[in-house]
Amino acid sequence: MHYQAQVNAQRKVLGAEALIRWQHPTRGLVSPAEFIPLAEETGLIIPIGTWVLQTACAQLAQWATQPGLEELTIAVNVSASQFGQPELQAQIKSVLQTSGAPAARLKLELTESMLVRDTDKAISSMHSLKSLGIKISLDDFGMGYSSLSYLNHLPIDQLKIDQSFVRDIQGNAYDSAIARTLLTLGQSLDLEIIAEGVENQGQLDVLASLGCELYQGYHFARPTTIDTLEKLALP
Repeated sequence: MHYQAQVNAQRKVLGAEALIRWQHPTRGLVSPAEFIPLAEETGLIIPIGTWVLQTACAQLAQWATQPGLEELTIAVNVSASQFGQPELQAQIKSVLQTSGAPAARLKLELTESMLVRDTDKAISSMHSLKSLGIKISLDDFGMGYSSLSYLNHLPIDQLKIDQSFVRDIQGNAYDSAIARTLLTLGQSLDLEIIAEGVENQGQLDVLASLGCELYQGYHFARPTTIDTLEKLALP
């Protein structure tokens, strides 16, 4: 497990996204873009997702006892296969109870693409998950085709501006307009907005000028070990 810091405009670490990395004994570091689709195809994404959830909750429980770290959050990606499991709510409830992790510090990241297949069912599942006291973040928002028609019905706490819109935001009026629209939309719905994939000062300056206050990306920190993350988070 690695963690990538999520920060505010003052560069204070507010939490992290949990990301898995595979250090192969002979091939070296294998890209998630290579092994995650394979895990989805083989069904291994289910036990992997369970392990990530358990590890993240154990970490949240540990932080809850450490001054200076007790308010940090961890965002855990939920795959389409996991989200489709009817026992997901019961599993998360069990992990929270077993670990002692504060539910409000756990954030589940869902992708817009997994919601458009059966929106009504997805919304019902999200409400069930929210009843546990956790937060929900909607990743890759703006990449789909029917987002605005159901956004106000989704029980979410946060929107992530996809890195595809951040990458060329300095010189691309379209990407800048998309980011501005998402920020305005999120603010009107009282949602947190976080921009991911921020890699340089220029991108940060544009996002800040548009009113963005939460960020994630290499410009602040690469995915790293828990020890390094804690050093970044502590004053």
